[in-house]
Amino acid sequence: MLNTIDTSLDEKRSFKPSKAFVKKALLNKQKDYDRLYHQSMTDREVFWGEIAEQFTWKKRWQRVCNWDDRPFARWFEGAKLNITENCLDRHLADHKEKLALIWQGEDDVQKKFTYQQLHQQVCTFANVLKDKGVKPGDRVAIYLPMVPELVISVLACARLGAVHVVVFAGFSAPALMERINDATAKIVITADGGFRNGKIIPLKNTMDTALEKTACVQHCIVVKRAHCDHAMIAGRDHDWQTLLSKADEDCPAEPMDACDPLFILHTSGSTGKPKGIQHNIAGYMVGVATSFKYLFDIKKEDVYWCTADIGWITGHSYLVYGPLLNAATVLMYEGAPFYPQPDRFWKIIQDHQVSILYTAPTAIRAAMQQGDQWLQKHDLSSLRLLGSVGEPINPKAWMWYHSKVGAEKCPIVDTWWQ
Repeated sequence: MLNTIDTSLDEKRSFKPSKAFVKKALLNKQKDYDRLYHQSMTDREVFWGEIAEQFTWKKRWQRVCNWDDRPFARWFEGAKLNITENCLDRHLADHKEKLALIWQGEDDVQKKFTYQQLHQQVCTFANVLKDKGVKPGDRVAIYLPMVPELVISVLACARLGAVHVVVFAGFSAPALMERINDATAKIVITADGGFRNGKIIPLKNTMDTALEKTACVQHCIVVKRAHCDHAMIAGRDHDWQTLLSKADEDCPAEPMDACDPLFILHTSGSTGKPKGIQHNIAGYMVGVATSFKYLFDIKKEDVYWCTADIGWITGHSYLVYGPLLNAATVLMYEGAPFYPQPDRFWKIIQDHQVSILYTAPTAIRAAMQQGDQWLQKHDLSSLRLLGSVGEPINPKAWMWYHSKVGAEKCPIVDTWWQ
């Protein structure tokens, strides 16, 4: 079924949010936005310093931004903190029973974690890593499908001050090996397999091939997800659940310098050797929390779904850190967007009452090709805001997203992050 949308363009055409949306928005007056924008451009130290006061610090900064060695900036120099205290601990007083993470598996398995439960899982796995010798500054490579253990692993590393290096689970053994060696990872975390389009992807086998050409890795921790056959090498390989069952739930957050590294994320390698990009803790934390808060106009009752894989910067920033820093409820989906039926996205929105959908133009165009009948099977009235990310969105896709998915009532936030 072809879509029949009028795509004639008038570059002056605009679609304003409804009065009801504007009334409830975090920034609902032009003068307030103009004031914040002007201050951010003319007095960034005051602007970011005031925002930073909202977070938990173990030691306050001496200087908001040291830009003496341009173009290298050192944000919140002199401060000490741990980002997981801001993602988890500081929410426990008021939001411990609030859902932090809703996970939907491709095989329809579901798991839910409150902020208290996610905190407990992160602390327990941090103790697992600590028992395997992980110290602040060590690198941990993570090669997992989109399962809760991926979020838990990322935050457990950060709790110890270890640097997480997430590798997209679609990469080959040579690509994985190259990233492990570049980061000199001490520990790797993987799964037996993951699900994609109804098929099992044998991730542990890929990891074993990659580890044949690494000398830095001491331990490999394996999550059971697909329950497929794989080797376990004595002394090196360990079962996630077995380790977790023996670990303590109490793990104090490691005090880290503001400018210490939080994670390394490699470029795709499409134009040469993949380059590891290092992101430091405090500047990243304050920036990503603020952009998430205002771009998505986040409210306490929202269910927010970012469809990006955590293997990319969008997943790091707007599926893990940005939402959790704002005590949001995050939906995480494991599988392919059109499996087992082309209405998978729309069914998830209806089932979990998603209010904010953040996806890529490629996914929007693919959904358009499937036909409007798949949307029409489901109630999408819970949606109040839409987002686009990863590439410029073309007008035809924008109009379809606006009219068919958003029912002409949802503002669209068009963004880019790399």
